Amino acid sequence: MRSLEEIKHIIKELYLSDNIPWIIGYSGGKDSTATLQLVWEVLASMDKKDRKKEVHVLTNDTLVENPIVSLWVEESHRKIKENALKQSLPIISQMTMPEVNDSFWVNLIGRGYPAPRPRFRWCTQRLKIKPSNKYVLDVVNKNGEAIMVLGTRKAESAARKKTIEKHEGSTRDHLSRNHDPKFDRVWIFAPIKEWSNDDVWEYLASNENPWGHKNSDLMTMYRGATKDNECPLVVDSSTPSCGDSRFGCYVCTLVDKDKSMSAMIQNDDEKTWMSPLADYRNKYLDTKNDHQHRNFRRSNGSLSVMRDKTNDGYKLIPGAYKQSYRHILLSELLKAQEKVRQSGVKGTENFEIIRHEELEEIRRLWVIDKNEIEDTLPDIYFDVTGRRFNTKALFDSKLSKADIILLKDSIADSHDDIHYQLIRNLISTEARFSSSQRRVGIYSEVEKLLTRGCFEDYQDALAFALKNQKRNFEDEPKDNIINLKFVDSSDITTEDAEL
Repeated sequence: MRSLEEIKHIIKELYLSDNIPWIIGYSGGKDSTATLQLVWEVLASMDKKDRKKEVHVLTNDTLVENPIVSLWVEESHRKIKENALKQSLPIISQMTMPEVNDSFWVNLIGRGYPAPRPRFRWCTQRLKIKPSNKYVLDVVNKNGEAIMVLGTRKAESAARKKTIEKHEGSTRDHLSRNHDPKFDRVWIFAPIKEWSNDDVWEYLASNENPWGHKNSDLMTMYRGATKDNECPLVVDSSTPSCGDSRFGCYVCTLVDKDKSMSAMIQNDDEKTWMSPLADYRNKYLDTKNDHQHRNFRRSNGSLSVMRDKTNDGYKLIPGAYKQSYRHILLSELLKAQEKVRQSGVKGTENFEIIRHEELEEIRRLWVIDKNEIEDTLPDIYFDVTGRRFNTKALFDSKLSKADIILLKDSIADSHDDIHYQLIRNLISTEARFSSSQRRVGIYSEVEKLLTRGCFEDYQDALAFALKNQKRNFEDEPKDNIINLKFVDSSDITTEDAEL
């Protein structure tokens, strides 16, 4: 393994070799902190005239990060910006976040996407990759090329080691290729790829943070996120470290449990204010038993059938969350937000789990895209918070809320309100087209709605799908799925295809 001085020499040599800007991926964790600190120290040691190349410190905030880590990163960026200016370093602090339309709560509660799971991992692309990629591509488009400086290490996991080795090798020393066609002009530089956890902690413990964030506080944060609250001061490579702690989205359902948040709550009475967030995730984002909360049709109205190994028969693959469950998800989320704000802990008085603009988009999706003319979001918001949700009406109809309630009571039955939903969708469609100068397409839209609502219940829909299947299961051994779509393929969006 290279010595610290050798690594710094390589960093300096690469920095001075061209005018290609650098982008450091910074999460606030130990690896990215060590990487940024190494680059910072090298820049600070150089003559001012040689610091010509921009170094972007890029962090992506998914808006559902562990709150303690999120606050740490925000404060870190403030200090990075302040001290880079004081030290005349060409370091640019930048935080990205997903568009409102791509946010976690808009997709989960607004569109009804079921909580992420390995075979439907809709969150990563929208919350992480898309915002970061946009910023990187903007830098590339402006400069022609870019170099990504990452804190990835082979010792993190076997998968990470394999990925690093796969990308190693390029026409330039110390840089790796990026195999994504979109980033064919983006190189990868991983200065600490050979370091172990202990190497990282030893370096951070032995070298003062140059932008004013205390590395000892970082270690304290990691210690608090371990089960046994153990993270000894690292003084040499023989001392064990607390490198197993991992931070991320507190709503993540790709792991059985958010161990870092649970440990923080358990180890520190001052962090128990986060309990409502952990409780919400554990109670309402269950990916193993959520079929009862999901519609039997996909968002585009299609039916997907697969073999039911349990009953030796067939079953419909569930789609998005039902309206009733989306109401529960929103109500309980707002309750969790209110509990945090009322915890009495300094700094949580205005804590925001879900932003107002996300609530507005959820309301729009419910009323406009899903034809849910009841417009329930303002009522849910008021019932939980006691505050008015001030926004203009989205649905222009001669029907009052009392009329809609009466309609539902008259039509709704035990079959999951299928008949009521059909009438409601027809009313919404008529109102939408009536405000247009041309009513072209209304008959096609009505036909689609009638086809989607032609079932009495789940069993009726399953029988229809099996009777009208277009190919035999034996012809599709790969996934045993039949898709019967009731809308034109041109109407199916990427999201609908997933659900």
